[in-house]
Amino acid sequence: MHDQPPAACPAGAATPQPELFTWEFATDPYPAYAWLRENSPVHRTALPSGVEAWLVTRYVDAKQALADQRLSKNPAHHDEPAHAKSKTGIPGERSANLMTHLLNIDPPDHTRLRRLVSKAFTPRRVAEFAPRVQELTDHLIDQFAEKGEADLIHDFAFPLPIYAICDLLGVPREDQDDFRDWAGMMIRHGGGPRGGVARSVKKMRGYLAELIHRKRLEPGDDLISGLIRASDHGEHLTENEAAAMAFILLFAGFETTVNLIGNGTYALLTHPEQRERLQESLKGGDMGLLETGIEELLRFDGPVELATWRFATEPLTIGGQDIAQGDPVLVVLAAADRDPERFEDPDTLDLSRRDNQHLGYGHGIHYCLGAPLARLEGQAALATLLRRLPDLRLAAEPGDLRWRGGLIMRGLRTLPVEFTPAQKHT
Repeated sequence: MHDQPPAACPAGAATPQPELFTWEFATDPYPAYAWLRENSPVHRTALPSGVEAWLVTRYVDAKQALADQRLSKNPAHHDEPAHAKSKTGIPGERSANLMTHLLNIDPPDHTRLRRLVSKAFTPRRVAEFAPRVQELTDHLIDQFAEKGEADLIHDFAFPLPIYAICDLLGVPREDQDDFRDWAGMMIRHGGGPRGGVARSVKKMRGYLAELIHRKRLEPGDDLISGLIRASDHGEHLTENEAAAMAFILLFAGFETTVNLIGNGTYALLTHPEQRERLQESLKGGDMGLLETGIEELLRFDGPVELATWRFATEPLTIGGQDIAQGDPVLVVLAAADRDPERFEDPDTLDLSRRDNQHLGYGHGIHYCLGAPLARLEGQAALATLLRRLPDLRLAAEPGDLRWRGGLIMRGLRTLPVEFTPAQKHT
Protein backbone atom coordinates (compact mmCIF):
# COMPACT_ATOMS: atom_id res chain seq x y z
CA MET A 1 0.00 0.00 0.00
CA HIS A 2 1.16 3.55 -0.73
CA ASP A 3 1.09 6.07 2.11
CA GLN A 4 0.22 8.70 -0.47
CA PRO A 5 -1.48 8.34 -3.83
CA PRO A 6 1.08 8.28 -6.66
CA ALA A 7 1.38 11.56 -8.55
CA ALA A 8 -0.63 11.64 -11.77
CA CYS A 9 1.39 11.62 -14.99
CA PRO A 10 1.30 14.95 -16.80
CA ALA A 11 -0.64 14.89 -20.07
CA GLY A 12 1.39 13.38 -22.88
CA ALA A 13 4.05 11.94 -20.54
CA ALA A 14 5.08 8.31 -20.90
CA THR A 15 3.51 5.92 -18.43
CA PRO A 16 5.94 5.04 -15.62
CA GLN A 17 7.94 1.84 -15.79
CA PRO A 18 5.91 -0.99 -14.24
CA GLU A 19 7.25 -3.01 -11.33
CA LEU A 20 8.47 -6.46 -12.32
CA PHE A 21 8.33 -9.74 -10.35
CA THR A 22 5.66 -8.69 -7.83
CA TRP A 23 2.60 -10.86 -7.10
CA GLU A 24 0.49 -8.49 -9.21
CA PHE A 25 2.96 -8.90 -12.06
CA ALA A 26 2.81 -12.72 -11.71
CA THR A 27 -0.98 -12.64 -12.07
CA ASP A 28 -0.87 -10.71 -15.34
CA PRO A 29 2.62 -9.83 -16.64
CA TYR A 30 1.43 -8.90 -20.12
CA PRO A 31 0.84 -5.14 -19.61
CA ALA A 32 4.35 -4.81 -18.13
CA TYR A 33 5.82 -6.73 -21.06
CA ALA A 34 3.94 -4.47 -23.49
CA TRP A 35 5.55 -1.45 -21.76
CA LEU A 36 9.01 -3.02 -22.06
CA ARG A 37 8.55 -3.89 -25.74
CA GLU A 38 7.56 -0.30 -26.43
CA ASN A 39 10.01 1.56 -24.16
CA SER A 40 12.93 -0.68 -23.24
CA PRO A 41 12.89 -3.78 -25.45
CA VAL A 42 16.27 -5.07 -24.21
CA HIS A 43 16.09 -4.20 -20.54
CA ARG A 44 18.62 -4.70 -17.74
CA THR A 45 17.03 -5.51 -14.41
CA ALA A 46 17.79 -7.03 -11.00
CA LEU A 47 15.98 -10.34 -10.60
CA PRO A 48 14.45 -11.47 -7.28
CA SER A 49 17.61 -13.58 -6.67
CA GLY A 50 19.77 -10.43 -6.89
CA VAL A 51 21.35 -11.50 -10.19
CA GLU A 52 21.26 -8.79 -12.88
CA ALA A 53 20.21 -9.86 -16.37
CA TRP A 54 19.01 -8.51 -19.72
CA LEU A 55 15.35 -9.17 -20.63
CA VAL A 56 14.70 -9.45 -24.40
CA THR A 57 11.01 -8.77 -25.15
CA ARG A 58 10.45 -8.14 -28.90
CA TYR A 59 9.77 -11.09 -31.20
CA VAL A 60 12.42 -10.29 -33.81
CA ASP A 61 15.13 -9.81 -31.13
CA ALA A 62 13.96 -12.87 -29.20
CA LYS A 63 14.17 -15.12 -32.24
CA GLN A 64 17.65 -13.80 -33.05
CA ALA A 65 18.86 -14.27 -29.46
CA LEU A 66 17.51 -17.83 -29.20
CA ALA A 67 19.58 -18.86 -32.22
CA ASP A 68 22.70 -16.75 -31.49
CA GLN A 69 25.72 -19.03 -30.92
CA ARG A 70 27.46 -16.23 -28.99
CA LEU A 71 24.90 -16.68 -26.24
CA SER A 72 26.08 -19.76 -24.39
CA LYS A 73 23.90 -22.06 -22.27
CA ASN A 74 26.88 -22.99 -20.10
CA PRO A 75 26.78 -21.19 -16.70
CA ALA A 76 30.60 -21.24 -16.68
CA HIS A 77 30.37 -18.19 -18.98
CA HIS A 78 28.48 -16.16 -16.35
CA ASP A 79 30.71 -13.29 -15.29
CA GLU A 80 29.96 -13.75 -11.60
CA PRO A 81 31.69 -15.42 -8.62
CA ALA A 82 30.90 -19.11 -8.11
CA HIS A 83 28.36 -18.57 -5.30
CA ALA A 84 26.22 -16.42 -7.65
CA LYS A 85 26.32 -19.01 -10.42
CA SER A 86 24.18 -21.35 -8.32
CA LYS A 87 21.35 -18.81 -8.59
CA THR A 88 20.96 -19.31 -12.32
CA GLY A 89 19.91 -22.95 -12.69
CA ILE A 90 17.71 -25.62 -11.13
CA PRO A 91 18.32 -25.74 -7.34
CA GLY A 92 20.48 -28.72 -6.44
CA GLU A 93 21.45 -29.79 -9.97
CA ARG A 94 25.08 -28.70 -9.45
CA SER A 95 25.62 -30.54 -6.15
CA ALA A 96 23.79 -33.61 -7.52
CA ASN A 97 26.15 -33.73 -10.55
CA LEU A 98 23.30 -33.21 -13.00
CA MET A 99 24.70 -30.31 -14.99
CA THR A 100 25.58 -32.11 -18.25
CA HIS A 101 22.15 -31.88 -19.87
CA LEU A 102 20.83 -30.15 -22.97
CA LEU A 103 19.78 -26.94 -21.18
CA ASN A 104 23.31 -26.25 -19.89
CA ILE A 105 25.67 -27.10 -22.75
CA ASP A 106 26.75 -25.82 -26.16
CA PRO A 107 27.97 -27.44 -29.37
CA PRO A 108 29.82 -29.70 -29.95
CA ASP A 109 28.72 -31.50 -26.74
CA HIS A 110 25.14 -30.33 -27.23
CA THR A 111 25.12 -31.62 -30.82
CA ARG A 112 26.42 -35.04 -29.75
CA LEU A 113 24.03 -35.42 -26.80
CA ARG A 114 20.99 -34.18 -28.69
CA ARG A 115 21.70 -36.56 -31.56
CA LEU A 116 21.96 -39.49 -29.14
CA VAL A 117 18.79 -38.52 -27.27
CA SER A 118 16.87 -37.93 -30.51
CA LYS A 119 17.52 -41.56 -31.42
CA ALA A 120 15.65 -42.64 -28.29
CA PHE A 121 12.98 -39.89 -28.44
CA THR A 122 11.56 -40.41 -31.92
CA PRO A 123 8.23 -39.14 -33.29
CA ARG A 124 7.27 -42.82 -33.78
CA ARG A 125 7.80 -43.53 -30.07
CA VAL A 126 5.64 -40.53 -29.15
CA ALA A 127 2.88 -41.59 -31.58
CA GLU A 128 2.90 -45.13 -30.18
CA PHE A 129 2.47 -43.61 -26.72
CA ALA A 130 -0.86 -41.91 -27.60
CA PRO A 131 -3.14 -44.74 -26.32
CA ARG A 132 -1.32 -44.76 -22.96
CA VAL A 133 -1.73 -40.96 -22.63
CA GLN A 134 -5.46 -41.34 -23.35
CA GLU A 135 -5.73 -44.15 -20.79
CA LEU A 136 -3.99 -42.03 -18.12
CA THR A 137 -6.19 -39.03 -18.98
CA ASP A 138 -9.41 -41.03 -18.55
CA HIS A 139 -8.16 -42.73 -15.39
CA LEU A 140 -7.37 -39.36 -13.72
CA ILE A 141 -10.73 -37.85 -14.70
CA ASP A 142 -12.43 -40.99 -13.30
CA GLN A 143 -10.97 -40.12 -9.88
CA PHE A 144 -13.06 -36.93 -9.64
CA ALA A 145 -15.78 -37.17 -12.33
CA GLU A 146 -18.50 -38.27 -9.87
CA LYS A 147 -17.66 -35.57 -7.30
CA GLY A 148 -18.76 -32.57 -9.38
CA GLU A 149 -15.69 -30.57 -8.34
CA ALA A 150 -11.91 -30.76 -8.57
CA ASP A 151 -8.67 -28.83 -8.42
CA LEU A 152 -7.53 -29.38 -11.99
CA ILE A 153 -3.87 -28.69 -11.15
CA HIS A 154 -3.55 -31.14 -8.25
CA ASP A 155 -5.98 -33.78 -9.55
CA PHE A 156 -5.23 -33.68 -13.26
CA ALA A 157 -2.66 -31.33 -14.87
CA PHE A 158 0.10 -32.28 -12.41
CA PRO A 159 -0.19 -36.11 -12.26
CA LEU A 160 -0.83 -36.66 -16.00
CA PRO A 161 2.62 -35.65 -17.32
CA ILE A 162 4.40 -37.15 -14.30
CA TYR A 163 2.91 -40.60 -14.87
CA ALA A 164 3.32 -40.24 -18.64
CA ILE A 165 7.02 -39.33 -18.49
CA CYS A 166 7.64 -42.05 -15.84
CA ASP A 167 6.08 -44.63 -18.18
CA LEU A 168 8.10 -43.31 -21.09
CA LEU A 169 11.38 -43.34 -19.12
CA GLY A 170 10.68 -46.85 -17.82
CA VAL A 171 10.16 -46.02 -14.11
CA PRO A 172 8.28 -49.03 -12.64
CA ARG A 173 4.67 -48.27 -11.61
CA GLU A 174 5.40 -49.03 -7.94
CA ASP A 175 8.03 -46.22 -7.86
CA GLN A 176 6.02 -43.56 -9.69
CA ASP A 177 4.38 -42.06 -6.60
CA ASP A 178 7.86 -41.30 -5.21
CA PHE A 179 8.55 -39.41 -8.44
CA ARG A 180 5.26 -37.58 -8.01
CA ASP A 181 6.33 -36.44 -4.50
CA TRP A 182 9.79 -35.30 -5.63
CA ALA A 183 8.36 -33.49 -8.64
CA GLY A 184 5.73 -31.81 -6.45
CA MET A 185 8.49 -30.39 -4.28
CA MET A 186 10.42 -29.21 -7.34
CA ILE A 187 7.57 -27.12 -8.76
CA ARG A 188 6.59 -25.37 -5.55
CA HIS A 189 9.31 -22.78 -6.22
CA GLY A 190 9.94 -21.85 -2.62
CA GLY A 191 6.49 -22.83 -1.35
CA GLY A 192 7.90 -25.91 0.41
CA PRO A 193 10.43 -26.38 3.21
CA ARG A 194 13.80 -24.65 2.86
CA GLY A 195 16.21 -26.77 0.83
CA GLY A 196 13.37 -29.11 -0.17
CA VAL A 197 13.98 -28.72 -3.91
CA ALA A 198 17.68 -29.57 -3.65
CA ARG A 199 16.85 -32.60 -1.45
CA SER A 200 14.27 -33.81 -3.97
CA VAL A 201 16.75 -33.37 -6.83
CA LYS A 202 19.32 -35.39 -4.88
CA LYS A 203 16.84 -38.21 -4.20
CA MET A 204 15.81 -38.27 -7.84
CA ARG A 205 19.50 -38.35 -8.88
CA GLY A 206 20.16 -41.35 -6.63
CA TYR A 207 17.10 -43.15 -7.94
CA LEU A 208 17.97 -42.49 -11.61
CA ALA A 209 21.55 -43.75 -11.14
CA GLU A 210 20.19 -46.99 -9.70
CA LEU A 211 17.55 -47.31 -12.43
CA ILE A 212 20.14 -46.74 -15.20
CA HIS A 213 22.33 -49.42 -13.65
CA ARG A 214 19.37 -51.87 -13.65
CA LYS A 215 18.47 -51.01 -17.26
CA ARG A 216 22.06 -51.67 -18.39
CA LEU A 217 21.69 -55.20 -17.04
CA GLU A 218 18.09 -55.70 -18.21
CA PRO A 219 17.16 -53.23 -20.98
CA GLY A 220 13.52 -52.79 -21.92
CA ASP A 221 11.56 -50.88 -24.56
CA ASP A 222 11.66 -47.59 -22.66
CA LEU A 223 13.43 -44.26 -23.05
CA ILE A 224 16.19 -44.90 -20.49
CA SER A 225 17.04 -48.21 -22.17
CA GLY A 226 16.98 -46.31 -25.47
CA LEU A 227 19.37 -43.67 -24.05
CA ILE A 228 21.75 -46.43 -22.91
CA ARG A 229 21.58 -48.20 -26.29
CA ALA A 230 21.89 -45.03 -28.37
CA SER A 231 25.38 -44.58 -29.67
CA ASP A 232 26.96 -42.35 -32.24
CA HIS A 233 30.16 -43.52 -33.97
CA GLY A 234 30.79 -45.78 -30.98
CA GLU A 235 30.13 -43.01 -28.43
CA HIS A 236 27.70 -43.84 -25.65
CA LEU A 237 26.19 -41.59 -23.03
CA THR A 238 28.17 -41.78 -19.81
CA GLU A 239 26.22 -42.77 -16.70
CA ASN A 240 26.30 -39.13 -15.56
CA GLU A 241 25.06 -37.91 -18.95
CA ALA A 242 22.26 -40.51 -19.00
CA ALA A 243 21.16 -39.54 -15.46
CA ALA A 244 21.30 -35.81 -16.29
CA MET A 245 19.37 -36.41 -19.51
CA ALA A 246 16.66 -38.47 -17.81
CA PHE A 247 16.44 -35.79 -15.11
CA ILE A 248 16.02 -32.92 -17.56
CA LEU A 249 13.50 -34.83 -19.69
CA LEU A 250 11.49 -35.29 -16.53
CA PHE A 251 12.02 -31.78 -15.16
CA ALA A 252 11.58 -29.88 -18.43
CA GLY A 253 9.03 -32.33 -19.75
CA PHE A 254 6.58 -32.36 -16.92
CA GLU A 255 6.29 -28.83 -15.53
CA THR A 256 5.83 -27.33 -18.99
CA THR A 257 2.96 -29.77 -19.60
CA VAL A 258 1.39 -29.11 -16.18
CA ASN A 259 1.30 -25.44 -17.16
CA LEU A 260 0.14 -26.06 -20.73
CA ILE A 261 -2.88 -28.00 -19.42
CA GLY A 262 -3.53 -25.61 -16.50
CA ASN A 263 -3.05 -22.32 -18.37
CA GLY A 264 -4.84 -23.72 -21.43
CA THR A 265 -7.90 -24.85 -19.47
CA TYR A 266 -7.99 -21.54 -17.59
CA ALA A 267 -7.82 -19.58 -20.88
CA LEU A 268 -10.72 -21.62 -22.30
CA LEU A 269 -12.82 -21.18 -19.14
CA THR A 270 -12.30 -17.41 -19.25
CA HIS A 271 -13.02 -17.20 -23.02
CA PRO A 272 -16.37 -19.04 -23.26
CA GLU A 273 -16.97 -18.30 -26.94
CA GLN A 274 -13.65 -19.91 -27.91
CA ARG A 275 -14.31 -22.85 -25.62
CA GLU A 276 -17.76 -23.38 -27.22
CA ARG A 277 -16.20 -23.32 -30.71
CA LEU A 278 -13.76 -26.01 -29.64
CA GLN A 279 -16.47 -28.15 -28.01
CA GLU A 280 -18.64 -27.96 -31.12
CA SER A 281 -15.78 -28.94 -33.42
CA LEU A 282 -14.81 -31.87 -31.17
CA LYS A 283 -18.43 -33.02 -31.08
CA GLY A 284 -18.38 -33.13 -34.87
CA GLY A 285 -15.20 -35.23 -34.80
CA ASP A 286 -13.05 -32.43 -36.25
CA MET A 287 -9.59 -32.29 -34.63
CA GLY A 288 -8.34 -29.34 -36.72
CA LEU A 289 -9.38 -26.63 -34.25
CA LEU A 290 -7.84 -28.61 -31.37
CA GLU A 291 -4.50 -28.68 -33.21
CA THR A 292 -4.40 -24.96 -34.04
CA GLY A 293 -5.96 -24.27 -30.62
CA ILE A 294 -3.08 -25.88 -28.70
CA GLU A 295 -0.62 -23.69 -30.63
CA GLU A 296 -2.68 -20.60 -29.83
CA LEU A 297 -2.87 -21.49 -26.12
CA LEU A 298 0.93 -21.90 -26.15
CA ARG A 299 1.26 -18.43 -27.69
CA PHE A 300 -1.43 -16.67 -25.66
CA ASP A 301 -0.40 -17.74 -22.14
CA GLY A 302 2.30 -20.37 -22.55
CA PRO A 303 3.89 -22.58 -19.89
CA VAL A 304 7.39 -21.09 -20.21
CA GLU A 305 7.52 -17.36 -19.52
CA LEU A 306 11.27 -16.87 -19.97
CA ALA A 307 13.63 -19.11 -21.93
CA THR A 308 16.35 -20.67 -19.79
CA TRP A 309 19.55 -18.77 -19.06
CA ARG A 310 22.03 -17.67 -21.69
CA PHE A 311 25.41 -15.95 -21.15
CA ALA A 312 27.28 -13.71 -23.59
CA THR A 313 30.63 -15.28 -24.57
CA GLU A 314 31.76 -12.01 -26.20
CA PRO A 315 30.44 -8.44 -26.46
CA LEU A 316 27.40 -8.33 -28.75
CA THR A 317 24.39 -6.19 -29.67
CA ILE A 318 20.74 -7.24 -29.43
CA GLY A 319 18.03 -4.86 -30.60
CA GLY A 320 20.46 -1.95 -30.62
CA GLN A 321 21.57 -2.63 -27.04
CA ASP A 322 25.20 -3.49 -26.26
CA ILE A 323 25.62 -6.58 -24.08
CA ALA A 324 28.93 -7.14 -22.26
CA GLN A 325 30.79 -10.45 -22.24
CA GLY A 326 29.63 -12.59 -19.28
CA ASP A 327 26.23 -10.89 -18.96
CA PRO A 328 23.17 -13.15 -18.48
CA VAL A 329 20.42 -12.80 -21.12
CA LEU A 330 16.83 -13.97 -20.59
CA VAL A 331 14.56 -14.13 -23.63
CA VAL A 332 10.99 -13.35 -22.54
CA LEU A 333 8.93 -15.77 -24.63
CA ALA A 334 5.68 -14.48 -23.12
CA ALA A 335 6.48 -10.94 -24.31
CA ALA A 336 7.69 -11.98 -27.77
CA ASP A 337 4.58 -14.09 -28.35
CA ARG A 338 2.33 -11.05 -27.81
CA ASP A 339 4.34 -8.70 -30.00
CA PRO A 340 1.89 -6.76 -32.25
CA GLU A 341 4.68 -6.39 -34.84
CA ARG A 342 4.47 -10.17 -35.36
CA PHE A 343 0.92 -11.22 -34.35
CA GLU A 344 -2.32 -9.54 -35.33
CA ASP A 345 -4.45 -8.71 -32.25
CA PRO A 346 -1.89 -10.45 -30.01
CA ASP A 347 -3.96 -10.05 -26.82
CA THR A 348 -6.93 -11.84 -28.42
CA LEU A 349 -7.33 -15.60 -28.01
CA ASP A 350 -8.18 -17.05 -31.43
CA LEU A 351 -8.05 -20.85 -31.54
CA SER A 352 -8.14 -20.86 -35.34
CA ARG A 353 -5.12 -18.52 -35.70
CA ARG A 354 -3.13 -19.78 -38.68
CA ASP A 355 0.11 -17.83 -39.00
CA ASN A 356 1.29 -18.78 -35.53
CA GLN A 357 5.08 -19.14 -35.42
CA HIS A 358 5.12 -18.71 -31.63
CA LEU A 359 8.28 -19.24 -29.59
CA GLY A 360 6.57 -21.26 -26.83
CA TYR A 361 8.96 -24.18 -27.32
CA GLY A 362 11.96 -22.05 -28.18
CA HIS A 363 13.82 -21.75 -31.49
CA GLY A 364 17.12 -22.90 -32.93
CA ILE A 365 19.28 -25.76 -31.67
CA HIS A 366 17.66 -25.67 -28.22
CA TYR A 367 14.11 -26.09 -29.58
CA CYS A 368 12.24 -28.30 -27.10
CA LEU A 369 12.91 -31.97 -27.84
CA GLY A 370 9.76 -32.99 -25.96
CA ALA A 371 7.38 -30.65 -27.84
CA PRO A 372 5.58 -33.52 -29.70
CA LEU A 373 4.91 -35.32 -26.40
CA ALA A 374 3.67 -32.12 -24.72
CA ARG A 375 1.35 -31.40 -27.66
CA LEU A 376 0.01 -34.97 -27.50
CA GLU A 377 -0.68 -34.69 -23.76
CA GLY A 378 -2.18 -31.20 -24.08
CA GLN A 379 -4.53 -32.24 -26.86
CA ALA A 380 -5.64 -35.42 -25.07
CA ALA A 381 -6.17 -33.56 -21.77
CA LEU A 382 -8.22 -30.65 -23.15
CA ALA A 383 -10.29 -32.70 -25.59
CA THR A 384 -11.17 -35.31 -22.94
CA LEU A 385 -12.02 -32.72 -20.28
CA LEU A 386 -14.35 -30.84 -22.63
CA ARG A 387 -15.96 -34.02 -23.90
CA ARG A 388 -16.52 -35.69 -20.54
CA LEU A 389 -17.28 -32.58 -18.43
CA PRO A 390 -19.07 -30.34 -20.96
CA ASP A 391 -20.29 -27.75 -18.41
CA LEU A 392 -16.89 -27.36 -16.71
CA ARG A 393 -16.67 -23.92 -15.04
CA LEU A 394 -14.37 -21.99 -12.70
CA ALA A 395 -15.20 -22.34 -9.00
CA ALA A 396 -13.27 -19.18 -8.03
CA GLU A 397 -12.97 -15.60 -9.17
CA PRO A 398 -10.03 -15.22 -11.61
CA GLY A 399 -8.56 -12.53 -9.35
CA ASP A 400 -8.45 -14.97 -6.42
CA LEU A 401 -6.30 -17.53 -8.25
CA ARG A 402 -2.61 -17.57 -7.40
CA TRP A 403 0.24 -18.15 -9.83
CA ARG A 404 3.35 -20.03 -8.76
CA GLY A 405 6.39 -17.88 -8.12
CA GLY A 406 9.51 -18.69 -10.10
CA LEU A 407 11.36 -17.03 -12.90
CA ILE A 408 11.20 -19.37 -15.88
CA MET A 409 7.82 -21.11 -15.75
CA ARG A 410 4.31 -19.66 -15.70
CA GLY A 411 1.57 -21.72 -14.07
CA LEU A 412 -1.31 -21.70 -11.62
CA ARG A 413 -1.00 -23.07 -8.08
CA THR A 414 -4.61 -24.27 -8.14
CA LEU A 415 -7.50 -24.34 -10.62
CA PRO A 416 -10.75 -25.09 -8.74
CA VAL A 417 -13.61 -26.12 -11.04
CA GLU A 418 -17.21 -27.34 -10.78
CA PHE A 419 -19.29 -29.42 -13.20
CA THR A 420 -22.27 -31.73 -13.29
CA PRO A 421 -21.11 -35.05 -11.80
CA ALA A 422 -20.36 -37.49 -14.60
CA GLN A 423 -20.05 -41.25 -14.96
CA LYS A 424 -16.68 -42.95 -14.80
CA HIS A 425 -15.16 -43.95 -18.11
CA THR A 426 -16.17 -47.43 -19.30
